Amino acid sequence: MIAKTEEDFNGLKEIGKICGSIRDALVAHTKAGITTNELDEMAKDLFEKAGAQSAPKGEYNFPGYTCISVNKEVAHGIPGNRIIQKGDLVNIDVSGSKDGYFGDTGVSFVVGKGDPDAHKVCEVVKEAFEAGLAKAKPGSNASGLGKAAHNVARKHNLTVIKNLTGHGIGRSIHESPNHIFNYYTRYDDTLLKEGMVIAWEPFISTSEEEVFEGDDGWTFLVKDSYVAQYEHTIILSKSGPIITTL
Repeated sequence: MIAKTEEDFNGLKEIGKICGSIRDALVAHTKAGITTNELDEMAKDLFEKAGAQSAPKGEYNFPGYTCISVNKEVAHGIPGNRIIQKGDLVNIDVSGSKDGYFGDTGVSFVVGKGDPDAHKVCEVVKEAFEAGLAKAKPGSNASGLGKAAHNVARKHNLTVIKNLTGHGIGRSIHESPNHIFNYYTRYDDTLLKEGMVIAWEPFISTSEEEVFEGDDGWTFLVKDSYVAQYEHTIILSKSGPIITTL
């Protein structure tokens, strides 16, 4: 989507604020002993209170209002009876829509004290996000974001997940550009434009570079790594990127 009108900007900011507030509420309530389903039910209530809809549920009939992934689950984890434990690496991914506009945001964090490597990927992924964000300028290529993120990962002796990517967003949950990679590839030559709306979401890994789909047909997993994601919805502007999901 290319945001052009005041209505566009206001609509994107409103749903972005809703998604960001739901993300923060779920993170605050993610304590040892709570189930992922209890967190998801909280999100359901918050979406309803805000007059918004869950994008995974509404667009794809996903079996949850949010995606909650734990440990070896990297993305699209299905909320259920799983009980959160101390030391778990948890990812909360919230996307939604209101009045025809969409927002998407996610964050990974460790519950209490955990493996130092788990904490490390959560810290480094935020640094990778900021490095890519600095390249999110109209007139630049999307490949600059992935190159910056990958450079941060390598600086910390980590890597990126190469088969999960960012994407365009705005009037639907996924739209052009279809991919914003977490590493440099010359095929990622999409020209970033004024007003373009993207979901920028690097994934940083301790070792593995690809995820695989689980038996449930939704969840993406790794075999033996820690992986963290950090995601915001952004409107590209000549005066600097506008993050709608803070």
